[in-house]
Amino acid sequence: MTTMTTRTVEYPADGLTMVGHLAIPAGVGRRPAVLLGPEGPGLNDVQRRRADALAELGYVALAFDINGGRWFSDPEEMMAYIMPLLDDTERMRGIGYAALDVLRAEPRTDPDRIAAIGYGTGGAIALELGRDGVDLRAIGTINAVTTGRPGEAANIRCPVWAGVGSEDPIMPPAQREAFAAEMQAAGVDWRLVVYGGAEHAFHHPNVDHAVRPGVSHHPLHAERAWRDVVGLLAECLPVTE
Repeated sequence: MTTMTTRTVEYPADGLTMVGHLAIPAGVGRRPAVLLGPEGPGLNDVQRRRADALAELGYVALAFDINGGRWFSDPEEMMAYIMPLLDDTERMRGIGYAALDVLRAEPRTDPDRIAAIGYGTGGAIALELGRDGVDLRAIGTINAVTTGRPGEAANIRCPVWAGVGSEDPIMPPAQREAFAAEMQAAGVDWRLVVYGGAEHAFHHPNVDHAVRPGVSHHPLHAERAWRDVVGLLAECLPVTE
Protein backbone atom coordinates (compact mmCIF):
# COMPACT_ATOMS: atom_id res chain seq x y z
CA MET A 1 0.00 0.00 0.00
CA THR A 2 1.40 3.37 -1.02
CA THR A 3 1.35 6.26 1.39
CA MET A 4 1.58 9.99 1.06
CA THR A 5 5.01 11.54 0.51
CA THR A 6 6.52 14.88 1.50
CA ARG A 7 9.30 17.12 0.32
CA THR A 8 10.75 20.52 1.11
CA VAL A 9 10.34 23.16 -1.59
CA GLU A 10 12.32 26.38 -1.87
CA TYR A 11 11.01 29.30 -3.88
CA PRO A 12 11.43 33.10 -4.03
CA ALA A 13 8.90 35.52 -2.53
CA ASP A 14 9.00 38.90 -0.81
CA GLY A 15 12.74 39.18 -1.48
CA LEU A 16 13.36 35.98 0.51
CA THR A 17 13.94 32.30 -0.15
CA MET A 18 10.85 30.63 1.22
CA VAL A 19 11.01 27.09 2.54
CA GLY A 20 7.69 25.30 2.19
CA HIS A 21 6.49 21.79 2.95
CA LEU A 22 4.69 19.91 0.18
CA ALA A 23 2.65 16.81 1.02
CA ILE A 24 1.48 14.55 -1.81
CA PRO A 25 -1.28 11.95 -1.40
CA ALA A 26 -0.94 8.34 -2.42
CA GLY A 27 -1.99 7.44 -5.94
CA VAL A 28 -1.18 8.77 -9.38
CA GLY A 29 -3.95 11.03 -10.64
CA ARG A 30 -4.50 14.71 -10.12
CA ARG A 31 -6.03 15.70 -6.82
CA PRO A 32 -7.63 18.82 -5.33
CA ALA A 33 -5.08 20.97 -3.55
CA VAL A 34 -4.83 23.15 -0.48
CA LEU A 35 -2.63 26.13 0.31
CA LEU A 36 -1.94 26.09 4.04
CA GLY A 37 -0.67 29.33 5.57
CA PRO A 38 1.07 29.65 8.95
CA GLU A 39 0.67 32.20 11.70
CA GLY A 40 3.09 35.09 12.27
CA PRO A 41 6.00 33.23 13.91
CA GLY A 42 6.43 31.17 10.76
CA LEU A 43 6.14 27.65 9.41
CA ASN A 44 6.81 24.89 11.93
CA ASP A 45 6.02 21.22 12.47
CA VAL A 46 2.46 21.98 13.58
CA GLN A 47 1.56 23.22 10.11
CA ARG A 48 3.68 20.58 8.40
CA ARG A 49 1.69 17.90 10.22
CA ARG A 50 -1.53 19.58 9.12
CA ALA A 51 -0.36 19.43 5.50
CA ASP A 52 0.47 15.75 6.00
CA ALA A 53 -2.98 15.12 7.46
CA LEU A 54 -4.58 16.77 4.42
CA ALA A 55 -2.49 14.58 2.11
CA GLU A 56 -3.73 11.52 4.00
CA LEU A 57 -7.24 12.73 3.17
CA GLY A 58 -6.33 12.89 -0.52
CA TYR A 59 -5.30 16.52 -1.01
CA VAL A 60 -2.07 17.89 -2.38
CA ALA A 61 -1.12 20.31 0.39
CA LEU A 62 1.51 23.04 0.51
CA ALA A 63 2.30 24.48 3.92
CA PHE A 64 3.82 27.72 2.71
CA ASP A 65 6.38 30.00 4.30
CA ILE A 66 6.07 33.69 5.12
CA ASN A 67 9.37 34.45 6.87
CA GLY A 68 12.12 33.03 4.66
CA GLY A 69 12.55 29.86 6.70
CA ARG A 70 12.65 31.66 10.04
CA TRP A 71 10.68 30.87 13.17
CA PHE A 72 10.29 33.84 15.51
CA SER A 73 10.46 32.66 19.11
CA ASP A 74 10.48 36.23 20.46
CA PRO A 75 7.00 37.78 20.27
CA GLU A 76 8.26 41.37 19.99
CA GLU A 77 10.60 40.48 17.14
CA MET A 78 7.78 38.64 15.41
CA MET A 79 5.39 41.58 15.74
CA ALA A 80 7.99 43.99 14.42
CA TYR A 81 8.35 41.82 11.34
CA ILE A 82 4.71 40.86 10.79
CA MET A 83 2.85 44.13 11.38
CA PRO A 84 4.36 45.90 8.34
CA LEU A 85 3.50 42.84 6.27
CA LEU A 86 -0.12 42.87 7.43
CA ASP A 87 -0.30 46.56 6.52
CA ASP A 88 0.95 45.89 2.96
CA THR A 89 -1.70 44.25 0.80
CA GLU A 90 0.57 43.81 -2.19
CA ARG A 91 3.28 42.07 -0.13
CA MET A 92 0.75 39.66 1.30
CA ARG A 93 -0.65 38.89 -2.12
CA GLY A 94 2.84 38.43 -3.53
CA ILE A 95 3.66 35.82 -0.88
CA GLY A 96 0.36 34.08 -1.59
CA TYR A 97 0.80 34.07 -5.36
CA ALA A 98 4.33 32.69 -5.09
CA ALA A 99 3.06 29.79 -3.00
CA LEU A 100 0.13 29.30 -5.36
CA ASP A 101 2.54 29.02 -8.30
CA VAL A 102 4.46 26.27 -6.49
CA LEU A 103 1.27 24.38 -5.73
CA ARG A 104 -0.04 24.70 -9.28
CA ALA A 105 3.30 23.50 -10.70
CA GLU A 106 3.05 20.18 -8.82
CA PRO A 107 1.95 17.57 -11.42
CA ARG A 108 -0.46 15.91 -8.97
CA THR A 109 -2.35 19.18 -8.41
CA ASP A 110 -5.63 19.81 -10.18
CA PRO A 111 -5.07 23.53 -10.90
CA ASP A 112 -8.80 24.16 -11.17
CA ARG A 113 -9.56 22.79 -7.69
CA ILE A 114 -7.61 24.69 -5.04
CA ALA A 115 -8.58 25.99 -1.60
CA ALA A 116 -6.67 28.30 0.73
CA ILE A 117 -6.61 27.72 4.48
CA GLY A 118 -4.64 29.98 6.79
CA TYR A 119 -3.89 30.61 10.44
CA GLY A 120 -3.24 34.17 11.62
CA THR A 121 -1.06 35.90 9.03
CA GLY A 122 -1.52 32.96 6.69
CA GLY A 123 -5.27 33.43 6.93
CA ALA A 124 -4.95 37.11 6.09
CA ILE A 125 -2.96 36.10 3.00
CA ALA A 126 -5.63 33.57 1.99
CA LEU A 127 -8.29 36.28 2.23
CA GLU A 128 -6.21 38.66 0.13
CA LEU A 129 -5.90 36.07 -2.63
CA GLY A 130 -9.68 35.89 -2.62
CA ARG A 131 -10.06 39.66 -2.65
CA ASP A 132 -7.73 39.74 -5.66
CA GLY A 133 -10.07 37.43 -7.55
CA VAL A 134 -8.11 34.17 -7.44
CA ASP A 135 -10.29 31.23 -8.50
CA LEU A 136 -10.41 29.30 -5.23
CA ARG A 137 -12.97 26.70 -4.20
CA ALA A 138 -12.92 27.71 -0.53
CA ILE A 139 -11.15 30.04 1.88
CA GLY A 140 -10.77 29.17 5.54
CA THR A 141 -9.15 31.34 8.18
CA ILE A 142 -8.47 30.87 11.87
CA ASN A 143 -7.53 33.89 14.01
CA ALA A 144 -7.70 36.11 10.92
CA VAL A 145 -10.92 38.05 10.46
CA THR A 146 -9.09 40.83 8.67
CA THR A 147 -10.77 43.35 6.40
CA GLY A 148 -9.45 44.48 3.05
CA ARG A 149 -9.48 47.46 0.76
CA PRO A 150 -12.97 48.89 0.14
CA GLY A 151 -14.98 46.96 -2.39
CA GLU A 152 -12.46 44.23 -3.10
CA ALA A 153 -14.27 41.52 -1.13
CA ALA A 154 -16.72 41.47 -4.05
CA ASN A 155 -13.97 39.67 -5.99
CA ILE A 156 -14.19 36.63 -3.69
CA ARG A 157 -15.58 33.77 -5.75
CA CYS A 158 -15.97 31.01 -3.17
CA PRO A 159 -17.35 30.28 0.30
CA VAL A 160 -15.43 31.79 3.21
CA TRP A 161 -15.26 30.15 6.63
CA ALA A 162 -13.64 31.95 9.57
CA GLY A 163 -12.98 30.76 13.11
CA VAL A 164 -11.95 32.92 16.06
CA GLY A 165 -11.82 32.68 19.84
CA SER A 166 -14.35 34.71 21.80
CA GLU A 167 -11.56 35.99 24.07
CA ASP A 168 -9.06 36.81 21.33
CA PRO A 169 -7.74 40.31 22.09
CA ILE A 170 -6.07 40.57 18.68
CA MET A 171 -9.32 39.89 16.81
CA PRO A 172 -11.86 41.52 19.19
CA PRO A 173 -15.62 41.80 18.65
CA ALA A 174 -15.32 45.06 16.69
CA GLN A 175 -12.95 43.40 14.23
CA ARG A 176 -15.24 40.38 13.90
CA GLU A 177 -18.17 42.69 13.20
CA ALA A 178 -16.22 44.62 10.57
CA PHE A 179 -15.25 41.38 8.84
CA ALA A 180 -18.83 40.14 8.87
CA ALA A 181 -20.10 43.45 7.50
CA GLU A 182 -17.51 43.38 4.69
CA MET A 183 -18.40 39.83 3.68
CA GLN A 184 -22.13 40.47 3.83
CA ALA A 185 -21.96 43.69 1.84
CA ALA A 186 -19.95 41.89 -0.86
CA GLY A 187 -22.49 39.09 -1.16
CA VAL A 188 -19.98 36.42 -0.11
CA ASP A 189 -21.14 33.01 1.12
CA TRP A 190 -19.56 33.40 4.54
CA ARG A 191 -19.57 31.77 7.96
CA LEU A 192 -18.01 32.93 11.22
CA VAL A 193 -17.59 30.51 14.11
CA VAL A 194 -16.77 32.00 17.51
CA TYR A 195 -15.24 29.45 19.85
CA GLY A 196 -16.36 30.30 23.37
CA GLY A 197 -13.61 30.92 25.88
CA ALA A 198 -10.77 30.53 23.36
CA GLU A 199 -7.97 33.08 23.05
CA HIS A 200 -5.64 33.91 20.17
CA ALA A 201 -3.73 30.97 18.64
CA PHE A 202 -6.01 28.56 20.49
CA HIS A 203 -5.37 25.99 17.76
CA HIS A 204 -1.61 25.88 18.29
CA PRO A 205 -0.10 23.49 20.89
CA ASN A 206 2.44 24.73 23.42
CA VAL A 207 1.17 28.30 23.47
CA ASP A 208 0.57 29.89 26.85
CA HIS A 209 0.40 33.26 28.58
CA ALA A 210 4.16 33.27 29.06
CA VAL A 211 4.35 34.00 25.35
CA ARG A 212 1.91 36.89 25.31
CA PRO A 213 -1.23 37.78 27.25
CA GLY A 214 -4.35 36.68 25.44
CA VAL A 215 -2.58 33.79 23.70
CA SER A 216 -3.23 30.22 24.83
CA HIS A 217 -3.96 26.74 23.58
CA HIS A 218 -7.50 25.36 23.86
CA PRO A 219 -7.30 21.64 23.02
CA LEU A 220 -11.04 21.04 22.66
CA HIS A 221 -11.65 23.99 20.37
CA ALA A 222 -8.45 23.21 18.45
CA GLU A 223 -9.90 19.81 17.57
CA ARG A 224 -13.27 21.34 16.71
CA ALA A 225 -11.70 23.98 14.47
CA TRP A 226 -9.74 21.32 12.59
CA ARG A 227 -12.93 19.32 12.05
CA ASP A 228 -14.59 22.48 10.77
CA VAL A 229 -11.74 23.05 8.31
CA VAL A 230 -11.94 19.46 7.07
CA GLY A 231 -15.71 19.83 6.76
CA LEU A 232 -15.30 22.98 4.67
CA LEU A 233 -12.98 21.13 2.31
CA ALA A 234 -15.29 18.11 2.14
CA GLU A 235 -18.15 20.41 1.16
CA CYS A 236 -16.38 22.68 -1.30
CA LEU A 237 -13.48 20.56 -2.51
CA PRO A 238 -14.38 16.88 -2.25
CA VAL A 239 -11.76 14.29 -3.10
CA THR A 240 -12.94 12.10 -5.97
CA GLU A 241 -11.03 9.41 -7.80
